[in-house]
Amino acid sequence: MDLSRYDLDRLAVATVASHTALQILRGAKRYGFKTIAVAGRREVAEFYRQFPFIDEVWDADLSNFRHVAEKLVEANAVFIPHGSYVEYVGWRQALEAPVPTLGCRELLRWEADQQKKMALLRMAGIPTPRIFTSPEEADGPVIVKLFGAKGGRGYFLARNREELAKKLAAVEEPHVIQEYVFGVPAYYHYFASPVYGRVEVFGADIRYETNVDGRTFGWVEPTFVVVGNLPLVLRESLLPAIWRYGVQFAKAVKEAVGCEMAGPYCLESIIKDDMSISVFEFSGRIVAGTNIYMGYGSPYSAMYFDKPMDMGERIAHEIREAAKQGKLDKLFT
Repeated sequence: MDLSRYDLDRLAVATVASHTALQILRGAKRYGFKTIAVAGRREVAEFYRQFPFIDEVWDADLSNFRHVAEKLVEANAVFIPHGSYVEYVGWRQALEAPVPTLGCRELLRWEADQQKKMALLRMAGIPTPRIFTSPEEADGPVIVKLFGAKGGRGYFLARNREELAKKLAAVEEPHVIQEYVFGVPAYYHYFASPVYGRVEVFGADIRYETNVDGRTFGWVEPTFVVVGNLPLVLRESLLPAIWRYGVQFAKAVKEAVGCEMAGPYCLESIIKDDMSISVFEFSGRIVAGTNIYMGYGSPYSAMYFDKPMDMGERIAHEIREAAKQGKLDKLFT
């Protein structure tokens, strides 16, 4: 994305008012950037207007994001994508939005397709659960996932091929049938830095999902709608493998998707009792799990900067340094 017409001394940082917007815009303001929150509903706009670190809150029609993007360019703003942006605006509009957007924008197309997502993880040489194309192939418990960034909505479990066939009869949306791996969930936060030429392990979290994490007493089918996140500090002996998978993923994106990773992303996994890791999903942008350390910083950020930093601050730090070094074209597409 061409930033030649931008005034780099008065850059603004913008995002959709949801998901990780508070963290992103707070971090941007702490680094001296003007901040803009784009709200899709009036009641949402009212909430975000109370925070002094947000300079402008726009009421906008997110279904016509091109118009919003053009206004953002006029405001000298760069844009930070997140999960709500992908869900509300859609990956097609996101690909075409004429505003400089953090990260590998083309990756949004892959993220919208569960089959392509798993293929990319396999290209990276990362251990993944098996994928089945039909109930007849399933030889044990499975989880069925719908395409797109839906926060786990619509996912369901099946114990065997008979139960799977029965439940799939009611599913009309694109989906993937994935082996259900037994273990504990762990979600790894990374930051790919063009400025420093490295991939950073930045944090980890656990998702809190309804109603699989609730007190259901076996009375209802488990569902996986994310309502929040819990902090996680990993065993240090796991970190080398987790970092290596993050690096391998970034390399695979460059080779298969054709653009460099830049900014935050996440690999979502199960850790089994033998300490092996199976990665079942990725998010090619900031994830809501990074909200767990907003305001006081990730414990892992101190390894790189000798001070705590949250992901919003990390993004702002990268933008500031990239602007100084003439590397903004490495950050934004």
